[in-house]
Amino acid sequence: MIFSTMFHLVRPMLFALPPEEAHKLTLNSLEQGLYPRAPGPDNSCLSVSAFGLSFSNPLAIAAGFDKDARVPDAVIDMGCGFAEVGTTTPRPQPGNPSPRVFRLLEDDGLINRLGFNNQGHQAALNNLSRRKKTEPLCINIGANKDSHDRIGDYVAGLNAFYDHASFFMINISSPNTPGLRDLQAPQTLDELVSKLMGAREKLCAAGKPRRPLVVKLAPDIAEADLEPIIQRLADLQVDGIAISNTTLARDDLKSRHQTEAGGLSGRPLFRRATIMLARAYQISDGKIPLIGIGGIDSGAAALAKIEAGASLLELYTGLIYQGPGLIARIKQRLIEACRASGATSLSELTGRGSETWAKQSLDSDA
Repeated sequence: MIFSTMFHLVRPMLFALPPEEAHKLTLNSLEQGLYPRAPGPDNSCLSVSAFGLSFSNPLAIAAGFDKDARVPDAVIDMGCGFAEVGTTTPRPQPGNPSPRVFRLLEDDGLINRLGFNNQGHQAALNNLSRRKKTEPLCINIGANKDSHDRIGDYVAGLNAFYDHASFFMINISSPNTPGLRDLQAPQTLDELVSKLMGAREKLCAAGKPRRPLVVKLAPDIAEADLEPIIQRLADLQVDGIAISNTTLARDDLKSRHQTEAGGLSGRPLFRRATIMLARAYQISDGKIPLIGIGGIDSGAAALAKIEAGASLLELYTGLIYQGPGLIARIKQRLIEACRASGATSLSELTGRGSETWAKQSLDSDA
């Protein structure tokens, strides 16, 4: 409760700053240890097993928050069950021109067209060399905007971070790097995943442990294309699928920033991303662990993602609007849901509402 009160006092100051400046201030505060800590160990019912890894709870802050791996341990201290860093690219790149992040206050949303701004592999590696915690770490890898071999960039990321990652997020769904989403096309997807798996096999043959590969999809995939893409990923034996990245859709928004170019995140994304999540769960017959992302800004929203089929959850925009106390509130709601249903583990709730969600129309006014 005290952290929620503190955030509501600080929020007006943060929101008086441009979004990127507020983000920089937040990262600096975390680096200096100025953040709330989780009060103690997680309730055992929150524990999750996915793609061979164990998590004390299903929560993490999504990619884009910690692009250069500056604060993964602080994220764990705040109460998350794992941390994700990136998206990181082989070479540093500045991203798109500013302004490139816009708060949609009336919609509890955000539009960004950052464009994979990051300091490159080496900077992230330098930061990760100082990491002390052992909780699961996801490395989100991508390709440079001007790369002549985008698939090669992903392989380079796998090789560079293999000793630091618990698992990898293959980001082929950002709308802010021209042509990146083309990697979701079946033939290119086959080539990308096959080469990544081939690189992993070489590392395993050299005595390295097997690192899971999770593919992150866009929410704007055509309805007719979703099933063949999920089935192809299943055939390729990927370890997990994340749904979803930001959307290019602009349905029923109120903010004056609604026409800005870029990916939309936050509450306006929740419905579409959750329907797609449920359909992926149904298509895969619940056999591929799913990470639910998009519009999680309450315990109820988090529970809906679990019931739609998610094993793990990631949030970001919700934290911007609700503050770090949201993490504890979500965990408490999930604990209550387990108790109410008599479940000893969240896994017993995963997918129990997927059929209902999957039947809904992606059309926002349906």
